Amino acid sequence: MRYKDAGVDIDAGNEAVKRMKGWVRQTFSPAVLADLGGFGGLFRFDVKRYRDPVLVSSIDGVGTKLKLAFLAKKHDTVGQDLVNHCVNDILVQGARPLFFMDYIGAGKIEPGVVAEVVKGLSIACKENGCALLGGETAEMPGFYQLGEYDMAGCIVGILECGKLIDGRTIRPNDGIIGIASTGLHTNGYSLARKILFGKCKYRLDDYLAELRTTVGKALLKVHRSYLKPLTPLIDRGLIKGLAHITGGGFYENIPRILPQGCRVEIRRDSWPVPALFGLLQEKGRVPEHEMYRTFNMGIGMIAVVREKDIIAVLRQLGLVRQEAWDIGRIVKGKKEVRLR
Repeated sequence: MRYKDAGVDIDAGNEAVKRMKGWVRQTFSPAVLADLGGFGGLFRFDVKRYRDPVLVSSIDGVGTKLKLAFLAKKHDTVGQDLVNHCVNDILVQGARPLFFMDYIGAGKIEPGVVAEVVKGLSIACKENGCALLGGETAEMPGFYQLGEYDMAGCIVGILECGKLIDGRTIRPNDGIIGIASTGLHTNGYSLARKILFGKCKYRLDDYLAELRTTVGKALLKVHRSYLKPLTPLIDRGLIKGLAHITGGGFYENIPRILPQGCRVEIRRDSWPVPALFGLLQEKGRVPEHEMYRTFNMGIGMIAVVREKDIIAVLRQLGLVRQEAWDIGRIVKGKKEVRLR
């Protein structure tokens, strides 16, 4: 018997690598010291540019949003979701991305599908100024359903230790800036799928007037990267804390950056909640607390700034066409989030 008789096609894996190479190389810079195919990626950064450099890393996945990619047969956007999610996770500490590595596992490798996923990874890496340094594509027969795959990504970034954003300087009276998301981003899809496809029996190509688009397009909107709009504000020292609103929504993510004795009070009517969230709440009869604990509700990133800097921060974000709103304040109290 041969390996192919057990369901593993080495030739298909090689073909996938061949198709993805062009996209991967588009993300390379002189800092990348090796091409695809090695046992490890090599990246050299100019340590002389930093007095006290700190490396920041994060790893994540896309979750059940992948199920929609399978149904729609559209695989390039989930690659962008993965990179942008990871970029935001290290951005909250003030880090700029250096390089990204991915993992794709499937029951059967389809070279065209893998190439589309990597295309999305490449697009987002280029937009965020990081190298797609390498990855792993694993074929595991019987482990995944036919036509499905899973993916994860690891990012490494860098910052000057003295410019670390960790929320320690947050104080009562500081302002809370909410920065717009593009939709669900990469969280809450299990509940959204249960409501829209299980309860409501919608299809991906159903057009909903309240969304002004189809169900599929609304759900597959790419997770936004906040690197470009926030970098100038970080460089100017205007940001005291950042919270990426991902799994756990407002209630789980914002307290992660709060020092003891600080509570966040958010005004629910201070930004326009996108129609998709209202549709989910209505059709699923989801309690309000559950909505804000599961979804981002139209706010993908929270920035804590000094009260006197609120106007300047909103003006700067407006200049780069990034929607944002003054949505609350830090007050004295237990480390938690309250919506009113």
